[in-house]
Amino acid sequence: EQLVVESGGGLVQPGGSLRLSCVASGFTLDRYHIAWFRQAPGKEREGVSIISSPDSRTYYIDSAKGRFTISSDNAKNTVYLQMNALKPEDTAVYYCAAVLHRRKASLPPDQLPVVLFDMKTQSDYWGQGTQVTVSA
Repeated sequence: EQLVVESGGGLVQPGGSLRLSCVASGFTLDRYHIAWFRQAPGKEREGVSIISSPDSRTYYIDSAKGRFTISSDNAKNTVYLQMNALKPEDTAVYYCAAVLHRRKASLPPDQLPVVLFDMKTQSDYWGQGTQVTVSA
């Protein structure tokens, strides 16, 4: 069975840190663009960050820049989202999504936000989500 599973969420105080993990089973993550999305209650799901295949280029939405870091460990078939300086507005269910990189060429940097947006509806795999709550 091919799937992705997120973990690492929890309750943290403002200013704290969490590291989310996205582990793939049944396929190799390094051939896929991997993105983290989040959805807060009453809000639409939004893309937070993407790491591209095959060269691991990264992109972050403005609210995540300087605080979040996306990275991959191909040996563990895992993508991480390190989240620092967390704010209450980061509270959401965080989802991992994967879409196969179908081109031979790498994605140019200016295409990363486009792919991140498209992955909201065109991903091949979605995880079940992990809750992140930032509260004092």
